[in-house]
Amino acid sequence: MRPSPACPSTARPPGPPIRRMKTMNARISLSPADYPDSPLAAALKQPLLLGLFLPIQNGGWSPSTLPRTTDWSFDYNKALTLKAEALGFDLAFGLAQWIGKDGYGGALKYREQTIDPFVTVAALASLTSRILLISTIHVLYGPWHPLHLAKFSATLDHISGGRFGINMVTGYAPREPRMFGTTQIEHDERYARADEFIGIVERLWASHENISIDGSYWKLEEAFVSPRPRYGRPILVNATGSPAGFAYAAQHSDLVFITSPAGAEIEAALAALPAHVAALKAQAKAVGREVRALINPMIVCRPTEKEAKDYHAAILAHADTAAVEGFLAHHAVGDSQAWKNHKSEHRILGGNIQIIGSPEQVADKIIRLKQAGIDGIQVAFFDFQPDLDFFGEAVLPLLKQAGLRI
Repeated sequence: MRPSPACPSTARPPGPPIRRMKTMNARISLSPADYPDSPLAAALKQPLLLGLFLPIQNGGWSPSTLPRTTDWSFDYNKALTLKAEALGFDLAFGLAQWIGKDGYGGALKYREQTIDPFVTVAALASLTSRILLISTIHVLYGPWHPLHLAKFSATLDHISGGRFGINMVTGYAPREPRMFGTTQIEHDERYARADEFIGIVERLWASHENISIDGSYWKLEEAFVSPRPRYGRPILVNATGSPAGFAYAAQHSDLVFITSPAGAEIEAALAALPAHVAALKAQAKAVGREVRALINPMIVCRPTEKEAKDYHAAILAHADTAAVEGFLAHHAVGDSQAWKNHKSEHRILGGNIQIIGSPEQVADKIIRLKQAGIDGIQVAFFDFQPDLDFFGEAVLPLLKQAGLRI
């Protein structure tokens, strides 16, 4: 971790100068990746970024009743994060969701228990030393104001030594904003609001003076944030698959969590991803930026292909059918454009794509994801603790041999 500057409210590490903003949504600062000594720049030296998708919700990504250790508690996720850091993982993050009593239903009451990712990341920041910590936040719900996020995230940036990042999401499910007493905003309008929101936040991070803004959605008078982030700004992330989402990512994001436009089956995904990723990166290049595309594979790995397939079959055989149906019903009434070709049967195991096989087979599919243009993977497992251990022992060395990990 980089030591704190002597005067954190005014000092910043050596690196490129901050660019002044000309319009509301123009880019006003360089990515922290452009500061050579930033944690993000260090992570990006890896040929393939490696992240862990924390199970901060009960049931993780798999509404199956097959016995496992996976647990939503902070202590469990703390242990996973520390293990991932010891294995050399580059980042960890969890989802954000707002679900009522019984979650998505079923015997599991799937995802009823969920700890907040922003608070979780804040707690993990002082317990870790190298791994990047990304917090998902629905900034358009409830009382969030750009000044809140600018101050809170700058504080976490200093606590973590520049390892904090924001996965800013706009929310696709109509029942979530109703919990806050509001109604769902139209899809592309959500991204217009998010663009203004983060544009204001970036101005607050960069400004050495009080600023006043009279925006379309938010207003500030003589607002100021100190200390400013150490490397221009925190890491900015979003998860998207829509044209409006790609446009937002091109302007603002360092890392973009994409989905497979062809569904969760790995061969279909590998065929569709090159064009999908290229379109995202072309949009960023058109505005003078570079983004990295990450995807979420659910990995089922055992010493042999047969063992992996048998493990997968057992997970499916214990499907909590009511929970699966509840999850699908929730998704069906939303307006997400990123999961259109995903099949209902894939929701039992979960994940954006699914990789099932021996260590050699899993490594081969990850290598092919890199060849398809993917810059990083955010992995998830059914039984997180033992499956992460086995991934570290059996798959990670193969990725190093292939030159994907240093």
